[in-house]
Amino acid sequence: MKLNIGNTQVGVAGEYLAAGELTLRGYVSSITLRNSRGIDIIVSNAEGTCSITVQVKTNGKGGRSWLLSKKSEPFFSERHVYIFVSIQGLGVRPDYYVVPSKEVVNQIKTNHQNWIRGRKRNGEPRKDSKMRKFRDPDGKYLEAWEIISRLLVKE
Repeated sequence: MKLNIGNTQVGVAGEYLAAGELTLRGYVSSITLRNSRGIDIIVSNAEGTCSITVQVKTNGKGGRSWLLSKKSEPFFSERHVYIFVSIQGLGVRPDYYVVPSKEVVNQIKTNHQNWIRGRKRNGEPRKDSKMRKFRDPDGKYLEAWEIISRLLVKE
């Protein structure tokens, strides 16, 4: 069944879905306040000895691409990951794509540089945009929860 909610609600739902999935996998996950730039969830192992930060992006149409802004480009760390949520519809488990932040930044920079070098359909040059797009068409990061597991080993 198709979602009948706005983009803001889709984003909030994605954060709660990701936090719930992390909790089901045995992690402690806490959703941050809205003013925490670039960090939607703080995750730690069950012992509380190690933590990471997570940025969640949600696609409410079941696709394998997500929009980010130019502000995402300098925001990466070895201890920061993205969880991209693809909501298939009501009553269907979403797909989760777990991606290291450095990989996200590398891809969105490269994709944007390639896009800006292209031309519009009418042949005119493209104007720069603040929007970026992350894609995982082959499902390389689909259900890649081991990325989080590796980061949350006891220190």
